[in-house]
Formats: sequence, C-alpha cells, structure tokens
Amino acid sequence: MANVVRAALVQATWTGDTESMIAKHEEHAREAARQGAGVIGFQEVFNAPYFCQVQDPEHYRWAEPVPDGPTVTRMRALARETGMVIVVPVFEVEQSGFYYNTAVVVDADGTVLGKYRKHHIPQVKGFWEKYYFKPGNLGWPVFDTAVGKVGVYICYDRHFPEGWRQLGLNGAQLVYNPSATSRGLSAYLWQLEQPAAAVANEYFVAAINRVGQEPYGDNDFYGTSYFVDPRGRFVGDVASDKEEELVVRDLDLGLIEEVRQQWAFYRDRRPDAYQGLVQP
Repeated sequence: MANVVRAALVQATWTGDTESMIAKHEEHAREAARQGAGVIGFQEVFNAPYFCQVQDPEHYRWAEPVPDGPTVTRMRALARETGMVIVVPVFEVEQSGFYYNTAVVVDADGTVLGKYRKHHIPQVKGFWEKYYFKPGNLGWPVFDTAVGKVGVYICYDRHFPEGWRQLGLNGAQLVYNPSATSRGLSAYLWQLEQPAAAVANEYFVAAINRVGQEPYGDNDFYGTSYFVDPRGRFVGDVASDKEEELVVRDLDLGLIEEVRQQWAFYRDRRPDAYQGLVQP
C-alpha cells in the first residue's frame, strides 16, 4: 500500500529584516498547509541573510537560543496552527562563545523533537563559516515525526557521504538539506550530489537553496531546489534558478522499501572492512 506524504520546501529571497523574513515563511507554510502538505523545510539560517559572506562580529546578533528563542517559539505556534512538521534552520547560541549552524525539527503539534548541528564547517571565500560556527556535536539524529522519520544535513555537509549514510542507518525516510550555495561555486554539483546520496542511501532528499543576491557579498544564490526519490529521480520539476518559490510534492514512502529490496545496498554493506575510513 502506498504511504504518500505531501512535503514542501521554500527557497526564498532576503527581505531585509528578520521580522518580514519570518512572516514571509509563515505565509508560505500556511499556503503549503492549504495544499495539504504535512511537512515543510526552510533554507539554511532562514531568518537571516547569509552573513557568512563576510567576517564581522556584528553578525553574532542573528544568533538565538534553541529551542526557547523567538524564532523557534514562533515556528512551534505555526506548527500547531498548520498541523505540519517544520524543519527550522537557525543560528544557535548555546552559551557565550558557543555558536552552531542548527536546524530544529518541530512536530505537527508544536513539540520540539530535537535539533541537528552542522558537522562540516567551510572556510573559503564567500563562505567564512568557521568565523561563526563550532562544528556540530549531536551526531546524526533522525526524528520520528507525524509524517515519518525525518533527518537533516546542512549545506556543506552534503559533500561528505558519511553523514548521509549514518542518517540512513538511523532510519531516515526523508532528509532535508537546507543550503546557501552560489552559482559559480557549486552549480555543477547541485543536481549531482543529492540525487546520488538518495540512491546510495535509498531515501528521499529535499534539497533547498537560497535564491538571489544579498547585501553582504556577491554570492549569486541560484535556487533550483527540489525533491529527489530513492531512485535518484526528481519528484516533479526543479524550482526556478532566479525566483522565490514554494515547492510542494507527493512522496511515496513505500518506494523506499521497494528500492531496498531490489538494490539491497544495506544488505551488502561491509562495515567490517571499513575501519580505515575513520582513521585520522
């Protein structure tokens, strides 16, 4: 029997301030709920500009506590209002000097199920993230939500296959990958890596990218967000490379078991032979 989940994602342009940015995402979420979506995810640090284009202490002002900060509090209320699971990427401050690139998973009743902290932190031109973020230290949790088992992998993480695999081993059916990636740097990889990860690990992936240019640099965020299935096929069309867009798609989670029986990648793993992969 089909187990179809209607899932949504938002690729958004920066509005100029946090209040209007959050309000815009709330309206996208309400529209997704009107279309019958049960889960929605937003882009990396969705309530702020991508400030990592520069290294400036003024940008620590975007950080807030999790889960009791103002953004997650609003998202909890939004989840209760819409009856949707929400993946909420924010700049987290744990305590003075401890900052993380984080995504909070809120269940459809507003319960905070937990959070994922980005493991792999880039430090290259236009993506000066080590200036702001400590590496994640919470592993690769998979959250048992109202729509199924949902995991998160954030932006630069997607270049590292180990986390994708761990999410699969932890039971993920759908992995959201909120990102902020620019046209000149990674456009070639964008429609290659996440479909490959979906195939290798036999689950659905929601790949979310920002769109447009923002005040703190010349990064051209190229959108083209999408859902991809465990066979590596796009679910519906890929989003625009220039315009803001709400993407809503039906995901047949029954396909996961079908593919795992046919391709049997998990059966044929050889963890006994992989010890060298974790040697420094």
